[in-house]
Amino acid sequence: MAKAVGIDLGTTNSVISIMEAGEPVVLVNSEGNRTTPSVVAFKEEQRLVGQVAKRQAVLNAKGTIFEAKRFIGRTWDEIQHEAERAPYEVVQGKDGGVRFVVGDERFTPEEVSAMVLRKLVNDASEQLGQKITKAVITVPAYFNNAQREATQNAGKIAGLEVLRIVNEPTAAALAYGLEKKGSETVLVFDLGGGTFDVSVLEVGDGVFEVRSTAGDTHLGGSDMDYAVVNWLADEFKREYDVDLRKDKQALQRLIEASEKAKIELSGLPETTISLPFIAMDPASNAPLYLEKKLTRSKFEELIGSLLQRVRGPVEQALSDAKLKKEQIDEIILVGGSTRVPAVKRLVKELLGKDPNQTVNPDEVVALGAAIQAGVLTGEVEDIVLLDVTPLSLGVETKGGVFTKLIERNTTVPVRKTETFTTADHNQTGVEVHVLQGERTMATDNKSLGRFKLDGLPAMPAGMPQIEITYDIDANGVLNVGAKEKSTGKEASITIQNTTTLAEDEVDRMVKDADRHADEDKVRRENAEAMNQLDALRLQGEKAITEAEGATDEQKAPLRAAIDDAKSALDAQTPKAELDAKGQTLASALQTFMQATQTTPDDGSSDGGATGQAESNAEADDDDVIDADFKPAGS
Repeated sequence: MAKAVGIDLGTTNSVISIMEAGEPVVLVNSEGNRTTPSVVAFKEEQRLVGQVAKRQAVLNAKGTIFEAKRFIGRTWDEIQHEAERAPYEVVQGKDGGVRFVVGDERFTPEEVSAMVLRKLVNDASEQLGQKITKAVITVPAYFNNAQREATQNAGKIAGLEVLRIVNEPTAAALAYGLEKKGSETVLVFDLGGGTFDVSVLEVGDGVFEVRSTAGDTHLGGSDMDYAVVNWLADEFKREYDVDLRKDKQALQRLIEASEKAKIELSGLPETTISLPFIAMDPASNAPLYLEKKLTRSKFEELIGSLLQRVRGPVEQALSDAKLKKEQIDEIILVGGSTRVPAVKRLVKELLGKDPNQTVNPDEVVALGAAIQAGVLTGEVEDIVLLDVTPLSLGVETKGGVFTKLIERNTTVPVRKTETFTTADHNQTGVEVHVLQGERTMATDNKSLGRFKLDGLPAMPAGMPQIEITYDIDANGVLNVGAKEKSTGKEASITIQNTTTLAEDEVDRMVKDADRHADEDKVRRENAEAMNQLDALRLQGEKAITEAEGATDEQKAPLRAAIDDAKSALDAQTPKAELDAKGQTLASALQTFMQATQTTPDDGSSDGGATGQAESNAEADDDDVIDADFKPAGS
């Protein structure tokens, strides 16, 4: 059977892994990095993905899409907060879903996510020397049905057969417990770029049983970044009466600087955020500078309310598993945001022990996904994974009550049937309203869909016997069926949000992605060549600046090569010519350094995040019939 990969499709960064010689290993991308930013940019008919897209975000704020995972599978009404703070344009689609607008084009979150997936898979295929077509993709444990289906569609658009959708904490536990022989109770604390999950599992002897899961799909490292962004913007507005959040380019610079400061404060007691020419003074038209010192204590004050939001899910997961914190043997930290010292302290405070830090929080989810891919393709044996559904599922009954059929933390796959009846005399049809959540009343829970069962025999109330069956597959995707026992009348629905892409739309997007694959590869290679040449140019300029004793005669060849590189970068220069100019510049730089005995720092560190790995529709109200169910015999 062909190889299958495991993919951690993260909010901030993504990782791809594969089984080799019985062990999961991370595959590097074409830039040689183990993580790939989940960023896509559209610029002058070019489509850039990953690090090359992230590097140009400040100069192309409106054309650079990031954090698509926060929008995937969600309706317009659900993403107002995220849309308002994004530097790019987010609008409502005709289906009530989300669209990203870049120039004259509109893209769904699934399409953008598919571009990231395709980049990961193409780079992996080149590295392995074989085409990758099958994958296990991870999602936050608290993703609902629509978000899981949307993630599956992203995989299809990328040309993948998605073997399984796996919860991120469960995948992390797989990687951690692969070699465990004895039994342990493990709590996985997963705080990524945009989501938070906590799961409790029994791990050992090849069995991975999820006892409980809880979380918050609106909490992650990017929320910490925005806490700093808002603080900086408020301080700047107070001083200069200019709101930087209203300028897309300035906002993008704030976001990147805040993320960089957050990362630096994980190892330093303080850092300085310096952004020259961030705005123009409205009175004098002079350039304004932002320079602000941020201490770790101030940063922890800014994110204090965010950190307190992890308490509830941790306590709920322990309660649902019927465990006390003393019964947890190991705590596994997952996601780049767990590197924040305040997060580690809070975990120890909540659970009474230091977390296990032997796993790489950026990579462990992808490694676990690769193990599950190995299980599904027969490459890995003697492993049994028992995952759960994160939220209860049920139906609306008489009086707008939410009646649960499947309780949260039920092991999947699962099938549950319960018999209902009518509440009114001579009722010849019912509408089944499928819901997900934990509240008592239907209106307080998430509506997943509705379908009608007509043609019922006219009988007194309480006489018809209507069987409602809920069936959740291993991916957590729900199918619901209804059957009237005396007539055999049936109706069913595979739960799809109105924002979930139709099959023909998915097919169109697959063909579109395939059509662009070759030209995207050329554009990507050209962009990478431009980046390499630009990096050499910067090295050359720095070398000249720092070589105080160099003569004009020594500098002249290097200056000429730099000027030649600038001209090539400003024009639409083919890759071959860019490579040639890069070789010329590299040779001139080497000659200059040898002549002046200097070794310039390449300044290549981008200060970006290295470890923050990683979004339903409302029913049509026309002709809605109030749900008239009540449990039979009640």
